[in-house]
Amino acid sequence: MTPARLRKHCLSLPGAECMVQWGDDQIYKVAGKMFAATDNACRRISFKCSDEAFHVLVETGTGRPAPYLARAKWVEVGPDDLPEEELRQRITQAYAIVRLKLTKKLQAALPPFDGGSLA
Repeated sequence: MTPARLRKHCLSLPGAECMVQWGDDQIYKVAGKMFAATDNACRRISFKCSDEAFHVLVETGTGRPAPYLARAKWVEVGPDDLPEEELRQRITQAYAIVRLKLTKKLQAALPPFDGGSLA
């Protein structure tokens, strides 16, 4: 996945925003909470996972525990480690997981969101 495609997908999610932190890392957030991150060249992409998805991605060798965030069930993949459509789905799931953990008040303040299977 190219940096432009990743950015376009992440910012298409309701209420998502991008911030540059930690040098040139692009951090994608919803209501101030991170759901995905990448370096400027998109050589590595990290995102939040369900417990099950974390174990599947790590055990199959598709992903690696994300540095500093693995205990929170974040994985890191390369741009070609997953088919682009699956990567988009995983990022949408990451967004959904983070959004569901927001307070009801913050969730209500965001634009509607109807997608994002947590499987």
